[in-house]
Amino acid sequence: MSIKSIGAKIFAKIIHKKTQAWANHPVETQQKVFRELIDQATNTVFGKDHHFLEIKTFADFVKQVPIRDYEELKSYVDRVVKGESDVLWKGKPLYFAKTSGTTSGAKYIPLTKESMPFHIEAARNAILHYIHETGKADFVSGKMIFLQGSPILEEKNGIKLGRLSGIVAHFVPKYLQKNRMPSWETNCIEDWETKVDAIVDETINEDMSVISGIPSWVQMYFEKLKETAHQPVGEIFKNFNLFIYGGVNYEPYRAKFENLIGRKVDSIELFPASEGFFAYQDSHEEKGMLLLLNSGIFYEFIKSEDFFSENPKSFTIGEVELGVNYVLIISTNAGLWRYNIGDTVQFTCLKPYRIIVSGRIKHYISAFGEHVIGKEVEVALKEAMEGTNIRVNEFTVAPQIAPQSGLPYHEWFIEFENEPENLENFAETIDNAMRKQNVYYDDLIAGKVLQRLVISRVSPNGFQNYMKSIGKLGGQNKIPRLSNDRKIADELEKRK
Repeated sequence: MSIKSIGAKIFAKIIHKKTQAWANHPVETQQKVFRELIDQATNTVFGKDHHFLEIKTFADFVKQVPIRDYEELKSYVDRVVKGESDVLWKGKPLYFAKTSGTTSGAKYIPLTKESMPFHIEAARNAILHYIHETGKADFVSGKMIFLQGSPILEEKNGIKLGRLSGIVAHFVPKYLQKNRMPSWETNCIEDWETKVDAIVDETINEDMSVISGIPSWVQMYFEKLKETAHQPVGEIFKNFNLFIYGGVNYEPYRAKFENLIGRKVDSIELFPASEGFFAYQDSHEEKGMLLLLNSGIFYEFIKSEDFFSENPKSFTIGEVELGVNYVLIISTNAGLWRYNIGDTVQFTCLKPYRIIVSGRIKHYISAFGEHVIGKEVEVALKEAMEGTNIRVNEFTVAPQIAPQSGLPYHEWFIEFENEPENLENFAETIDNAMRKQNVYYDDLIAGKVLQRLVISRVSPNGFQNYMKSIGKLGGQNKIPRLSNDRKIADELEKRK
């Protein structure tokens, strides 16, 4: 065992002990974060506009500050982007994480000197918890690859901006610099397909031990590796035993990955976003990710079914229940206040608080009142694939409200690698799994309002070609699992 491995085990023990200290006192930890956020932002423009000086309790906060998404907070963000100080948070941000917007075009998410360290520490601590639980640390001496956006940063009124993953690349600890791949030059390549080819060239003869990235884009890398070397990824990288991922659920990709790798590898799930690093998998024995309650983020939870009502009740950490679908609302030390990031979560454990990401509040299907969420379609597909050799590259689901004949239905667009022998039986298995999970969907099928779901094949690389056509190939971009309209479905129709 190397000195680096021994050091990692010692450090992992220390971090685990520190984590236990706040995780065992969740309500007190969140109350402390809440008070610090309010106190530090009292003299900002936002704090004065919303009378932070008068806020003594959470109830005061709810009364003074409405829930907002980016578009609704944009007037404040625009002032920060123009170079104004003390608007949402004290001083100016260190960076802006630039992301794709919806109605507002590009989104500029502030990263401050207070918030930035938590993005780095959370990713590090996820790995350290894995080391502490498993005792495995030899991988720290091997090569590690993090598939991410370009680290080249622009500047806007004296503040640097870029993709979050590109910004984070500037904070890689010195002890990882020699192990980290790809090279800076390769990481700076903007075109994703060119970048993947360059990464394959650089890594194919290296001893890769850790690979990290969004599953859909790591899949592209693995496919290129296998095509180039004519052998499974696990044979190319004999010491590759840890896959770190975030952004989307790994389960729909797991069978495909194990086929590409040629064996099973351990994995760690992360829940990072430009707005904050919210959770990571702290245990392989328990379901879900540890919610980070001491990271400069105050959390609120609103039941999804109530979210669009006039005055939905907001719950704090001590009030949440297991298995309920909540919209995640955050207030942060980067100056986001009662901010709706659009993700929905469910708690899998309350001691400590662990969550799974169940979907997006805007990514659902309820064309007929069925309230189908992302977690349900992912679980249904996983159940249908279990015990088979069926492998799926990518999928998405949309409603077909006006078919040429028969009842409406949910249309599943699936790009198979290994297709089922009987597509109708496979569709029926998925449909039954959906009906078990969602009583509204079950009622609609039983009441003959909907017919059973229909699977439409997407040709090889159809999803990649679609993402390329809209300028979102690679990086942090991902296919929505669900749409309540047929915008994506109509484009995929052309690629079936």
